[in-house]
Amino acid sequence: MLLAPQIIITVVFFIYPAAEAIRQALYQQDPFGLNAQFVWFENFALVLQDPHYWEAARVTLIFSLAVTLLAMAPALLLAVMADRVVRGAAGYRTLIVWPYAIAPAVAAVLWLFIFHPDIGYVGQGLLALGIPWDYRMNGAQALLLVILVSAWKQISYNFLFFLAALQSIPRSITEAAAIDGASGMRGFWLITFPLLSHITFFLLVVNLIYSLFDTFGVIHALTQGGPGVATTTLMYSIYRDGVVNVDLGGSSAQSVILMAGVILLTMLQFRYLEKRVHY
Repeated sequence: MLLAPQIIITVVFFIYPAAEAIRQALYQQDPFGLNAQFVWFENFALVLQDPHYWEAARVTLIFSLAVTLLAMAPALLLAVMADRVVRGAAGYRTLIVWPYAIAPAVAAVLWLFIFHPDIGYVGQGLLALGIPWDYRMNGAQALLLVILVSAWKQISYNFLFFLAALQSIPRSITEAAAIDGASGMRGFWLITFPLLSHITFFLLVVNLIYSLFDTFGVIHALTQGGPGVATTTLMYSIYRDGVVNVDLGGSSAQSVILMAGVILLTMLQFRYLEKRVHY
């Protein structure tokens, strides 16, 4: 009985939608949902033959790797700096955590007002310096902007876990390492960082999943997948085909492929990376 509420939520919001996506991926439906024809794996074949899908996969690979790296590395640096602060530590930690409370779409709008070439201070400044900045027309600039916004949004989450892990390391270990000559950067990479491997592995999995699924609001508010398909990730491609183009079968097939890919990626991470983790 105590588990029943969680089981019901899991079934209603996770298992049932996944099963429905698998079912719809095997059908071709008209835009109004009045007629459905069972086509086996034809939707999957059409998706895998579509060059736009593979372009979205390429963009997703670059986007997810960049977001994961840019969200974890600064978070670790900030956590190390905050761990050494004695006076005003609570204030610094609160300021760093604030961005995590901002919704993705709101974060995108904030950055839009900063980097917009017409109304943004940074955007206008780049133009004044002779840099042709216009993410609305330049695909590389648009991808860079959505990467920066998505990573900035996730840094606070990673910071909390890295800081908690740093504070759980006994001071006697770092003090003993310093006595043996392993201090500064050398001591951090040889002693401290290996002790953070379990948190690093956890955050690696979480950030990859975040970059695949939770960044839709940022992309939709900033670029809507454009210009062209420069910022169209696999998740945004599912939305565009399913909601805008009303291709429910093709959209469901894409979601099933993405779900299978994420499961496989997570299994590979646990299979090969967890061996290097020290608990």
